[in-house]
Amino acid sequence: MKAALPLSVPRAPRPRIVRCRPRGAIDSSPNPTMGEIYSVNTALGYDDIFLEHGMPDHPERAERLRVIMQRLEETGLADQMQRLPMRGASVEELCWLHEESYVEEVRALSEAGGGDIDLDTRATARTWDAARAAAGLCIDAALGVYDRSVDNALLLVRPPGHHARPHVGMGFCFFNNAAFAAEGLIRQGAERVAIVDFDGHHGNGTQEMFYHRGDVLLISIHQRPLFPGTGTVDEIGIDEGSGATINCPVPPHAQDIHYLRLFDELLLPVLHMYEPEAIIVSAGFDAHFRDTLVQLSLTARGYFLMAVGLLTAARDLCDGRLLMVLEGGYDLEAGLPESVEATARALMREPEGEWLALESQPHREATLRVEEAVEAIIEAHRERLG
Repeated sequence: MKAALPLSVPRAPRPRIVRCRPRGAIDSSPNPTMGEIYSVNTALGYDDIFLEHGMPDHPERAERLRVIMQRLEETGLADQMQRLPMRGASVEELCWLHEESYVEEVRALSEAGGGDIDLDTRATARTWDAARAAAGLCIDAALGVYDRSVDNALLLVRPPGHHARPHVGMGFCFFNNAAFAAEGLIRQGAERVAIVDFDGHHGNGTQEMFYHRGDVLLISIHQRPLFPGTGTVDEIGIDEGSGATINCPVPPHAQDIHYLRLFDELLLPVLHMYEPEAIIVSAGFDAHFRDTLVQLSLTARGYFLMAVGLLTAARDLCDGRLLMVLEGGYDLEAGLPESVEATARALMREPEGEWLALESQPHREATLRVEEAVEAIIEAHRERLG
């Protein structure tokens, strides 16, 4: 039985916003009409409190933000972005989506100097302050984008959030930052918000929080098999949320062209069908080919083109309201700083930079498996959505 999108809105024709052409020959030139729509006031969310969580030998460590900020400052992009104020989310706000007992557990662990949530998610003395700051910044930035105080925003927060479930953190995550951005907009009066998650790992926490709801659309492209093991094509939501979860699990070695085809033929058309009032992105950069925690093969240029597609969709659908929230990305030498720079350039309508190209092509058999999987994903969702 087909599951319809949980809204009685006219279904738009499938648009071709980012066109996936052979060999990645994609037109990435700035749209000349975009300056007429908004003034490209891109905001940057960052605070040194985010450096104070965690341990120096952990993959999700403070050095991630240091190399990102260094890249944005060296390229001059940081100076062109409006800096956002930071505040910590209140306990009441954290309990919008997390159980109060879990929120208090994170506070108690931090006040005690630290402790384990699970094998790879450890609170330290400043985790409570950093995690509250990340959630609070995301809530406030979403509202700022929504009321047009800024046009779009890039939020460089940690700890990340998309694995954080209502009752427990996991996968380096404590509080679900992108989910709080969406929930804040819903509580402000928005009726439909979209979350796009292109982190290499499936955002199981975000999915769990909105799986039963139709007011938040979740679209995820991620590697499978991979931690946390969720995110199959047939996980589509329940009750009022039936049809509002769109999972695109790709095999290892997926490249830019495969992601852009999913954008072109599935993700962007679904956004047009749903007609969100804002688009929030769980922007993980661990799908970069240099990242060792994931076995995908994206480049910084691929991230640039995905951001261009999302920016164009936001312009067409919701007056440009687009919020990028940092999730994963662990290659500190090139993958993470280049990919965030590429995303910032797209948000600011700056031209492409000079970034690493894919160093070696995957084996032809691996590429064929990816192509077959992408075709199957598109057909499965098209059949279900109509």
